[in-house]
Amino acid sequence: MTEDRRNEQQRHPWGEFFIESAIKTCGFSAIIFVVLIFSFLFREGAPAFWSVSPSNLFGTRWYPTFGLYGTLPLILGSLLVTVGAVIIALPLGVATAIFVGEVAPHWLREVLKPLIEVLAGIPSVVLGFLGMVALSPLVRQYLHMPTGLTAFTGAVLLAYMSLPTIVSVAEDAIDAVPKEYRDAAYALGATHWQTIWRVVLPAAKSGVIVAVMLGIGRAIGETMTVMMVTGNAARMPLEWNALFMPVRTMTATIAAEMGEVAQGSTHYHVLFAVGIILFVITFIINAVASLVIIRGGPKRGGRLLG
Repeated sequence: MTEDRRNEQQRHPWGEFFIESAIKTCGFSAIIFVVLIFSFLFREGAPAFWSVSPSNLFGTRWYPTFGLYGTLPLILGSLLVTVGAVIIALPLGVATAIFVGEVAPHWLREVLKPLIEVLAGIPSVVLGFLGMVALSPLVRQYLHMPTGLTAFTGAVLLAYMSLPTIVSVAEDAIDAVPKEYRDAAYALGATHWQTIWRVVLPAAKSGVIVAVMLGIGRAIGETMTVMMVTGNAARMPLEWNALFMPVRTMTATIAAEMGEVAQGSTHYHVLFAVGIILFVITFIINAVASLVIIRGGPKRGGRLLG
């Protein structure tokens, strides 16, 4: 027995070393992959910034056949669809998270949480197909539009796709609020709704904001759904009814045109430049979410009444 224990003690440091090395490798590999992706995007997209004039690259007309590479309609189209999706998904997602975390009985919560997570597994191309054959005709018929392939249609579907992320993260943040906060509010005479509104939500504010930011990142990076239901018209969405007109997003443009361009051409490099712009926007969203977590984490709690 003494020999076996000595051998086990000799083997243990090596096993621990390999486990620590594997964890460090996985951690550093995530950073390395992000750097490699950005390096590849920069290598392929950087030539567009000096081969195309800034007035053309950030112009208002996207006609690559005629040498017009204005990315502004694509950027505004992506922002319009994303903002529309957030406006729809934010109240629904937060309200659902509150219901699941604070109102629903335990048995119903155990049913709803897996169902919400299953929604995230539906392929985007399936949702795009449903949007084309089911939602688009309804938009055209009831909103009296010439076409149902509009930014509004894309916003509705993106809101649906963002809901699982918003609900799951927000519900986790609400569930993490200490029970003592609720007990203190009830002891002061607060009702159940007053406790939720004035104690639980302020305490979980940073987590709810992170949920919304992750939902935005999920929406702005979507490709197949928006390519199928937004009409793919590279136009400036500046009219008052721009939400109910066709638009084109950055992701849809890359997916639709990358397979048709000649490698090394100006059009090819501009598409990668669009990818760089999208990467930067997504990086800013994630950085803001991380900043909210860092600053909002220690400041938990809120006013109980008044």
